[in-house]
Amino acid sequence: MLSTRTSRSPSVAEVVPLHKRTGTALQLLSCSVSCECITVVSRHVRFLGNLHLHLWDCGGQDDFYRNYLENMRDHIFRSVELLIYVFDIESEEEGSDFAQYAEVLEALEQHSPDARVYVLVHKMDLVKEELRESVFAERQASILDLAGSRLCVSCFGTSIWDETLYRAWSDMVYSLVPNTALLESHLNDFCTVCQADEVVLFESTTFLVISHATCTPHTDAHRFEKISNIIKQFKLSCRKAQAQFEGMLLTNSTFTALLCTLSKNTTIMVVATSLPTQGTLILSNIRRLRTTINLK
Repeated sequence: MLSTRTSRSPSVAEVVPLHKRTGTALQLLSCSVSCECITVVSRHVRFLGNLHLHLWDCGGQDDFYRNYLENMRDHIFRSVELLIYVFDIESEEEGSDFAQYAEVLEALEQHSPDARVYVLVHKMDLVKEELRESVFAERQASILDLAGSRLCVSCFGTSIWDETLYRAWSDMVYSLVPNTALLESHLNDFCTVCQADEVVLFESTTFLVISHATCTPHTDAHRFEKISNIIKQFKLSCRKAQAQFEGMLLTNSTFTALLCTLSKNTTIMVVATSLPTQGTLILSNIRRLRTTINLK
């Protein structure tokens, strides 16, 4: 389980583009993954403490893909916690894409039957707006039918041009956080004590939402993505100025918004309209919250 990993035994996620034309990708979350790659571009990102995201760009290398499914099946698919598969909605080889997807599901069911599967139907922005809902529903039905009841599969229609991709990744990160019910309970209590409108917990590297508590309903469903983009741009500006981002306090006559580090890997944001000038009081409550919530 991810909650029991240590820094000496980190969790690893791996992403491999499987199809040279569609950009179909396979992502595995397991206790350890290693393989020899030739002419493969790799990137490594660490987040949530001991979780490592390994990106392997092997697009167009069919032999590498066959090696994964045939010769390294036991090594790659054993102890998988989460698998992410990406379909290109504009693919001209739908039959081949689904055949590869079926092979991956078969390998996953054989070696990690309890793994969660997230399927992204990507580039939905290229579908006419009036057809998107029906096109996604049709593709989702095919994806779920192929999986049957063997595995727990969730499906998302995504695009880089709207909030859908951010929302999908936030759901995935949320599924990796242990004791989410207890975490949400603490945040709800904290929100009430602070008389805040909303409290949001972000992962510090990606600024994906881990959890949140809302005491005052908000009409903007995309506010988390907007805030995430603003903060990431601000952090980038700080880096260019060779400054370290530690937090942010915005206050005026109508509201206070405080953003600061809660733990090594999480950042908390508190928004309050009832106490527009009490940033210091909110910060004091955050210090107490750190001792209550055991986050890394």
